[in-house]
Amino acid sequence: MTDYLNLIMTPEQLSTVSELALAHVGDAVFELLVRAELCSAGGAKMKELHARAVARVTAPAQAALVETLLPHLSPEETAVYKRGRNAHTHQAPKSASPGQYARATGLETLFGWLWLTGQKERVSELYALGRANERVKE
Repeated sequence: MTDYLNLIMTPEQLSTVSELALAHVGDAVFELLVRAELCSAGGAKMKELHARAVARVTAPAQAALVETLLPHLSPEETAVYKRGRNAHTHQAPKSASPGQYARATGLETLFGWLWLTGQKERVSELYALGRANERVKE
C-alpha cells in the first residue's frame, strides 16, 4: 500500500509533474495548515472556522503572505516559486488581480513541491514564518 500522506517523490518523478499540478497539491497542503491552526486555537463554531479559513486561503491573502516569505527562501525554493508564479493559469478569480493570483499560485506550487519532496518541516516553518509576519501587521 502506498502511504500518500508521507509520499516522497524523486526528482525524476517530480520532473513529470506540472507546476499547476504541484499547485493543486500545495493548495490542499496550505488549506490543511490553515484549518489545523484554526482548530488548535479551539473554541470556535463551525461557521466561524469556515469563514476564517476561507478568508486566509484566498489568492490576495496568499499573495500577501508570500511577499513576507520571499527573503527567506533558498535559491532552489525561489526557482520553484517562480516556476509556479509564471505558470500559465486560467483567468484569475474576481476577488484577485492577475498578479495576486500568480503569486498565490507560486506559493501553492512551492508548498506542493516541498510536500512531495518530503520537506514537511520546511513547509511548516515557512507557514509559521508567514503567519508570524501577518500577526505583526494586524
